[in-house]
Amino acid sequence: MLALADAHCHLDPHHFGEGPEAVIERARAAGVIGFVVVGLAGPARDGQDEIEPARFAVNLAQRHAGHVAACVGLHPHDASTYNEPLRNELRALAFGPDVVAIGEIGLDYHYDHSPRGKQREVFARLVALGREVRKPIVVHTRSAAQDTLAILEGEGAREVGGIIHCFSEDRAFAARALDLNFDLSFSGIVTFKNAVSIQDVAAWAPKDRILVETDSPYLAPVPLRGQKCEPAYVLHTLRHVAQLRRVPADELAVLTLANTERRFSKRFARSDVAR
Repeated sequence: MLALADAHCHLDPHHFGEGPEAVIERARAAGVIGFVVVGLAGPARDGQDEIEPARFAVNLAQRHAGHVAACVGLHPHDASTYNEPLRNELRALAFGPDVVAIGEIGLDYHYDHSPRGKQREVFARLVALGREVRKPIVVHTRSAAQDTLAILEGEGAREVGGIIHCFSEDRAFAARALDLNFDLSFSGIVTFKNAVSIQDVAAWAPKDRILVETDSPYLAPVPLRGQKCEPAYVLHTLRHVAQLRRVPADELAVLTLANTERRFSKRFARSDVAR
């Protein structure tokens, strides 16, 4: 059985009412031994405060220390909710040993749920937080390629690097991101028929700079497109990228697991892989 890492997944209760343990168990049965779980602060929901989703990810990493790592951040959709108390809460969590990255953070000009100027301001401030805590940055970018790269460069993100999560840009963007010390993480989008430029990058990118992810519960890969995505499905994305690169899936599994562990400074347990 392949040993895989899901470099970016959301396992919050409002996504998976059955609880994260059941989702993790199914993924473990499929060979997933590593989970980078995203904890996003934002608008309070269901009686919880705005930082609770970030705490959830950290607590999950503490309960499953051998297999789960957490990152904490603020999605660009929710940039308008940013304030200094929220930043201080994120900062306190980010210094903890179970948090391996700041993210996801970035820019989303497709939906514009927060004003673009505010998105840019918050992105810059959270890149600075990544530099302060000396941990990599997980970047969300949509319809904002040039501003994303400009902020990463201008704020010195190269010092800590990170990943471009759910990579959906072209080779020119990829080359600049790689130069800025960012790896490329491919989601189920790479399996979509019309994702030609993304597939080109997945086939071309240096083998030591690529990761695979689900972004669960979003973007289930072919042949499961349209279903709620979960970490077990990362196997389909890995197989598709292996085909694009014309390498065996087991070889790519070893590479992407190693790349994930290197980027996030986290080694996942191998002794009890589900079989």
